[in-house]
Amino acid sequence: MGLTKVIEHLFRRYLPSPFTIAVLLTLLTIVMALIFTENTSDKNHLVTILSFWENGIWNNALLVFAYQMMLILVLGHVLVLSKPIEKLILKITKFVHNPSSAALLVALPTLLVSFFNWGLGLIFGAILARKVGEHAQANNISINYPLVGASGYAGLMVWHGGISGSAPIKVSEFGHLKGLLQDVSTSETLAQLPDSISTSLTVFSTWNLILFVLVAISISGLAYFLGKTTKPSKFNLNEYKFKSVGKEQLEGAERLDYSKIVAAIFGIFILSAFLFQYLPAIRSLNITPNMLNFFMLGLAILLHGNFKSFLVAVEEAIGDTSGILIQFPLYFGIMGIMGSSGMINTISDFFVSISTTVTLPIFTFLSAGLVNIFVPSGGGQWAVQGPLVIESALQLGVPLPKAIMALAYGDQVTNMLQPFWALPLLGITKLKAKEILPYTLIFMLIGSLIYIGGLLII
Repeated sequence: MGLTKVIEHLFRRYLPSPFTIAVLLTLLTIVMALIFTENTSDKNHLVTILSFWENGIWNNALLVFAYQMMLILVLGHVLVLSKPIEKLILKITKFVHNPSSAALLVALPTLLVSFFNWGLGLIFGAILARKVGEHAQANNISINYPLVGASGYAGLMVWHGGISGSAPIKVSEFGHLKGLLQDVSTSETLAQLPDSISTSLTVFSTWNLILFVLVAISISGLAYFLGKTTKPSKFNLNEYKFKSVGKEQLEGAERLDYSKIVAAIFGIFILSAFLFQYLPAIRSLNITPNMLNFFMLGLAILLHGNFKSFLVAVEEAIGDTSGILIQFPLYFGIMGIMGSSGMINTISDFFVSISTTVTLPIFTFLSAGLVNIFVPSGGGQWAVQGPLVIESALQLGVPLPKAIMALAYGDQVTNMLQPFWALPLLGITKLKAKEILPYTLIFMLIGSLIYIGGLLII
């Protein structure tokens, strides 16, 4: 427990907000570019670097990427707030009879849901943990509530290797890789890049699915064991209520907002268009951000049953995206400096000089875990670190799917150490970071061993 107190103290005292970190990283990148790169234009070196930064911030392709990530988070949250998901959560809680089943029945469903969508898994795990706590309290079942809360956060250690993972679904888009490295690499390097890397080679590859299953079984089993062996905790929870939408005194066109028929027709219309548009890609297991968001939009409207309920859920979920909205452009600016100034080539040459085809994925995993502490966003991290990983992998002949998933694994596993994405869960469960950290750190250790072992064996 002493270690967790030290970690919490370090985060509180020495790690500012993610936005402040993004600003500091921007300034650090500018200084490094001034020191370690040469001026290749007639303008002052600082002016040139600032122009690289400004161009990166307003990179149209990356701004589209930011909006896609915001939709993934919002629509995932909106799905959790629908009545069918509420009923599912309440049904799961009825199977809780002891502390070990409480931890297991939060961990396993959260891991499975998070593999589909990280926004859905983040809020689903938080509400499930809260409802399990309320059920235990109402039925006098002694449980370790902080462990249950940690189990509800465990989905964040599998999300980036899942269907909504920023890196694997972006590289599945036609032209994304070449666009990402357009101002970074030589024409010879760009010629080596594929037009896209299908998710059948990353997310749905046999080796990634095996690693996911191993992590899901190991973390769920560990949660069950810890539930059986650790002491129950004391807590006092009021009932967490899902927002309901009334429809009193409706007049005229207002009725359309509450119409189940109109919502069902439009939801089915979206899902039908989804099938017509994306059926070939589905058959080849190639998932893209637009495909995922289109499906979730139709599904969310259907599950909510009317537009009013859907829009109320969107309003509640939209606050989650503030970090992406304001921080991503700063990450894009950092990438603009690193790419246009040649810093990425310098750094990738260093990694190549100390790596082999075997060790580069391990270095990528470790560095991604470290970067995630300072850039707590998989999408932002891909924008900054992705070009470096691709460039290094091409130089050493490491398969690109493996290098991309090594970054994804490293990014996701240290979410168990980085409390940024735990904030919604802490707010819903009324727990503190220091209470869940002892258990999330154990989850991180077990997950890291599985991922590193997998990267060595693949």
